[in-house]
Parts: sequence; structure tokens; C-alpha cells
Amino acid sequence: MGNHDGQPPARLSRRTFVGYVVGGAGVAVAADLTLGAAPASALPIPSLPQVAELYDLNDFLTHCALPTSNLIGIRIDDQGDAHFALPRMEVGQGITTAVAMLIADELDLPIERVHVTLAPARPELLFNQLTGGSNTIISMYTPVRVAAAVARKALLEAAAIQLGAIVSSLVAKAGVIQAPGGESLTYGEAAASAVIPETKQVRVRLKDDASLALVGKGHRRIDAVDAVTGRKEFAMDLDVPHALPTMVCRAPDLNGTARSVRNQGDVEEMPGVTHVAIIPTGVAVRARTFGQCIDAVRALDVEWNPGTVPGKDAADVLTELRRAQLPLAVPKLGAASVEGEFVFHFRSGSALEPNCAVADVRDGSATIWGGLKSPIDAQSKVAKALGLSQAKVTVNVVQGGGSFGRKLFSDAAIEAAHASKAFGAPVKLMWHRADEPRQGRVHPMAVSRIRATVLAGSVLTFEQRHTSVPVDWRHGLGERLTAEVAALPTGLGNLGFSETVFLLTQELPYNFGVITQLLNEPQPAPTRFNTGSVRNIYSPDVATANELMVDRLAARLGKDPVAFRRSHLKSKVVRRVLDRVAELGEWGRAMPAGTAQGIAIHKEYKGATAVLVEIDCRPETVNRKVRDAVTGPRVTRATVVVDAGLVINPDGVKAQMMGGFADGLAQALTYSNHLVDGHFLEASWDNSAYTRQWNTPLDFRCEVLDSDSTEPGGVGEAGVAASMAAVACAWARATGRMPTEFPINFHDPLHFEPKSFVPPVPPSPTDGLSYTF
Repeated sequence: MGNHDGQPPARLSRRTFVGYVVGGAGVAVAADLTLGAAPASALPIPSLPQVAELYDLNDFLTHCALPTSNLIGIRIDDQGDAHFALPRMEVGQGITTAVAMLIADELDLPIERVHVTLAPARPELLFNQLTGGSNTIISMYTPVRVAAAVARKALLEAAAIQLGAIVSSLVAKAGVIQAPGGESLTYGEAAASAVIPETKQVRVRLKDDASLALVGKGHRRIDAVDAVTGRKEFAMDLDVPHALPTMVCRAPDLNGTARSVRNQGDVEEMPGVTHVAIIPTGVAVRARTFGQCIDAVRALDVEWNPGTVPGKDAADVLTELRRAQLPLAVPKLGAASVEGEFVFHFRSGSALEPNCAVADVRDGSATIWGGLKSPIDAQSKVAKALGLSQAKVTVNVVQGGGSFGRKLFSDAAIEAAHASKAFGAPVKLMWHRADEPRQGRVHPMAVSRIRATVLAGSVLTFEQRHTSVPVDWRHGLGERLTAEVAALPTGLGNLGFSETVFLLTQELPYNFGVITQLLNEPQPAPTRFNTGSVRNIYSPDVATANELMVDRLAARLGKDPVAFRRSHLKSKVVRRVLDRVAELGEWGRAMPAGTAQGIAIHKEYKGATAVLVEIDCRPETVNRKVRDAVTGPRVTRATVVVDAGLVINPDGVKAQMMGGFADGLAQALTYSNHLVDGHFLEASWDNSAYTRQWNTPLDFRCEVLDSDSTEPGGVGEAGVAASMAAVACAWARATGRMPTEFPINFHDPLHFEPKSFVPPVPPSPTDGLSYTF
């Protein structure tokens, strides 16, 4: 194909990139970002920078993904529609919509003709198929745009040949290419005629931001109609031939295993039951319906091996954590020291969609369908469990109903593979709701100790020692090598991941003299508790402890909390969100006794978030009655302001802020798991007391600030930490008491009667209408 644009090869610049047009018929393209992009100019470094200020987790994840960015491509079909297999997982955060907007803008194609699906496990992508860290748009923004620009250029060049024109004279709009004389071709016609003899390198220039029609403007999610009408398909909706419902009977103790089944023959004769077998995590049952599975699980008489924390209570874990605290460097200096210790209890990381997967294991091969945020790791682990090579396992990624870090782990896929192999038949495996908080992934219990030194009206030092039950990182960076390093039996590999992630995410945004924030995870390996990188990982706990101490420091120095924060901030970006939230939320307005405002800020994900809430802790509110509800203090008003860098879809950002706020509110006031005698008592979201409608503020406002940044920030987790901290600070000001354990109601009498552990799940309800409102 000749140089039909009449232009000499452009020199690479900030907006110029290299891509590939893949040889063959039609148009298929890919981006290559391993060269050509000029490095961003260094910004002035503030005094006493922390590592995350210079190089954070998103830098790390983006750079890990960069080498295989050229393997991500867009295909144009003969109808002129664009197809993109996204190597990330959509779990409700709206990334398919944002990516479709990017492609539509760069390709000059209506968004309705951009089809974004989820890519199956592709081991060749290495670190480029992990969904986490609010990194998807940050890392995919440029590769997707480059791939779309390469596709557009290939279409224009193909059309130039057919229309006898030079490329620079052609105009592309809404999927149609028009020549100066009025002749035109659709993208489909141009793609059908494009025959590229070999893969070649090309250079493209991305559109100026001002030329983008969709990016930066609110857009309804592309799957919204299907979601609200029940047409959207999740793993359990898939029609896989001969796959029947399957559930697992689990041990009464955390991580207990089955030794034998005393009545297997009787259970196999129950209505609808087709198979019963012991697998590594319990006893799997396959039946015609999930209701019949539940009946069979309840009927099983199993001899169990003990779990990994037999007889342990939360108090035992807290004692272990306190013993493992790293020492503070600065000695206590009497009145000059301000000190606090904060305890954060276990809480479930379960998503709205139960943990589930479909598996069809044949002789010498296996196929998996599931919501998987690290599908390459899932493929590797399923292959190992079945004794197959990784190439013999196909893993198809399905959109998920939430994640919160839960779907980084392939527990359900591995269980489904074990069950399908044992039964010799395909299975639709789903966890019961009771399984999730009791045997599923939880946010680890932690203790944060802080000591600050104040002298002559200045904060000289700020030390934080965060001690946590180990976070499980055995999914690695989503591929086999780092997953195996994290799983080394000494536990040092996992600890290395924890320390790295903590270092690259924690940043105190204040000028407080000498700042040190250190993590310790004392257990040698993450095998006792099923933990995970629950939404926002360490930051909600760390930020809540920090912001409560900032309020204490302000009080010690006789300063207003907002004025004190503002005077100590390092970053103009953080100052902007703080000023704006104080203005919108009417900071300092008169409040009745027993009510108060609270404010908090958090800087992470290439952006900053500020939250201001008002809380009502008066007895008539705390003791209000709602049927079968946990009430307590009520947040009546919330204002969230976020600088998320270059925003693709403001509506999506606001939705994530609202969801993050609900998480932070729950974790501050009510949401937890109680460890008693080696197992968690909670067996449902209601038991764990997640935020419900009667706890949410009637007045909620979110504002997304215009940003000077030319790169997007991350928003999937950005709202959690500041929200949790703001609620905690408001509660402290309303009650006059400093909260030291979270959630604040953890030691209240249990609001529920714990469900049985043997059998491990309750019976299917027959009176559901009695629980409607």
C-alpha cells in the first residue's frame, strides 16, 4: 500500500504513536507503546516525598502491562462495526462503556457500532490481563486509542485506493469515508477490500482532546438496558450443554476439609441429585436444581477435619497483631506526643453476585466460564488442579455482578473444575450466600498505631505502624510466574507483595515533618484466613486512622479541622478538592447538639477525593426502629468531590463515588464479621450489616472537578477511604468520643441469631413474601 496521504513520515511526538496493521484480509490492528511516547516532564518534588508520590501502584501496573500492549487489537467487520476484546473484567465499574467511548471517538464511529466483549485468558498478555487497583482506564487509555487510530488510518488508506484519492483529502464520519468529489465508502466496504500482505509498523497521531465528541461527557452505560431488564448474562445464566447446578457442603470451621461422608448413598438417592463427591474444599453435590442441591447439602452427614484457626476468636487475633507491632522510632515525649491505636475488624469481601463458575472437564481438556479478574492465573491453577497443561484449559471471562477484589481469586473456578472432573459431567457451581462471609474472602483484621510529635505549634513527626493479618496475593500480577512467587511456602513472596503494594499506595498528603508509614503482616503465609485485596486494600483503614489523628492534631493546636488540613497540604490538587467540598458541603454551619460534620481527604489513583458528611447521633435517631434492621447513627448528608484526572465518563465516575461512599459508610459504622471459636458467625449481607437504604443519606451530592491532567485517574476504589474516614471523624465530633474500633458498633450485642454450622446452609425459604416491604 503506497503512501496515499501525501505526507512524509511524521516524527514521533507526545501525541504520535507506533502501531501495527496486521497482515491478512480485512482490517485488524494493534497498538505498540514500547517506543515513541515522549516521557512526561518531571514535576517539582515536594519536601519529604513518600515513594507513592513519585511512583505509585498504578505506575507499576501500567508499566508491567506496557510490553504486551501491541497484542491488543481492534477488528473492523464487513458491516463496518468495531470489535474489541477487552483484556480486563467488567464487574459493574463501567469500563466497557468507557472503552467503547474511546474507540468511537478515535475511530469516528457511532458508539452503538462499537462492540466491547471480554477477552478469554491469553497467557501471552502476561501482566496485561489483571483487573485491579483502579488501573483499567489508566493503563488502557492510550493503547485503546492508538489501536483505534491505527484502524482508522488503515481504513482511510484502503478507501484512498478504491476512491483514487489521497488520504489527507478524505473525511471520515459516522462510519462513512467521503472523497472530495462526493464518492464514499462505508467502513465495512473499506475493510472488506483491505488486503494487507504482511504485518507492518505504522505511525499514527491521536486526536486532540478538543476533537473528541464523547470523552468527558456523561454517557449512559452501554449495558444499562440489558441490566435493568434482566437480559444481561452472568455466569449462571449461560446455557452450557448438560451443565447442572452444583453446590458444596462446607466445614463448620474456617477452611476445614472433608474426611468422609457417612450417608453418601442416601443423599445420591434424593430427588434430583445426580452426583456426590469429596473435593478439596468440601463435598460437592450436583442436582437438577439449586433447591435440590441445598436439600442435599443439608442432608449430608460428613466427618470433618479441623480448620486453620480452631478455637480462635477475634480477641486472639488482636493479641497476635499487637505483639507483632513494629516499634515507633520517636520516643513518647509527654505532652508533645499525640498517640492513637485503631482496630479494624474482619469484614466480608463478597460481591452481590455469589461466587460461581461453569466447568466442563473432559478427558485431556477443560473449559471454564466465570467472572475472573485474573483469568491467566485461573487457567494456570485449574490446569494444575486437573493435572493438565495450561494450553489444554480454556478460560472464558464473563461479566460479573460486582467484585470488590473477590474475583481476583479463582476459587469457584477451581472448585467447579474439581467437581466436573469427579463427576465426569459439566457443572454450574454456585456458592450459597452463607458460604461467602464464612468461608469466602475477607478484608483482613488490622491494627494501626500512630504517634505524632507537636512542638511550638508545628507537627515535627508522624509515624504509623500498620499491622495486619496477611493479605493473600497468590494471584500475583495475574499470570503464572508472579503467582508462584507469591505462593512460595515460606510466605516471603506474599509478604514481598504486601510490602510493595503498601509502599506504592500509602501517601500522607500533609507536611508533617518526618513521616514514616510501615506495614507488618506477622503470619508466615496467608493460609489461615481467606483474605484478599478487598476494595481499596489497605487505604480505608490507614486513611481513617490518619484522618482521626489529623482532627486530634488540629484540636491540640486549636485549629479548625479544614483550616488545619489546608495549611499543611502538599498538593494543589488535594487543596482544590478540599476547598470545593468545604464550600459545597457548607463546612462550619450551625448544627444541633448530637449532630456534627466530618471531613476527610485521600490521595491515590492519580487523583484526590474529599468527603464531607453530616451525622445524627441523637438518641431518637440512633434508637429508631426499622423492621429487621441495624440502625444506629444516621449520616444525613454527604458531599463528595473528586479530581480524577482526565475523565472519560463523568456519569461513571459519580456512580463509582456513590458506591465507594456506601462501602466507606458501612465499614465505619456497621459492617463486619465476628470470629468466634474458629469460624465467622455471619452468614449473609444482612448479618454483616452492610449499608442499607435506611442508613444512607437522603442528601448525597458528588462533583467531578475539571482537571489540568492530560491522563485519566482511577475511580473504582477512590471513594472508599475518604468516605470511611469522614464518617468516623463526624461520629467523633458528634459524640465527643474518639472511635478506636471499627466498625463502631462491633461490640454491640449481635443483632441476629447465628445460622447453624451443621448443616452449613439454611433451608430454601418458603415464605419470601413475608420479608417484603
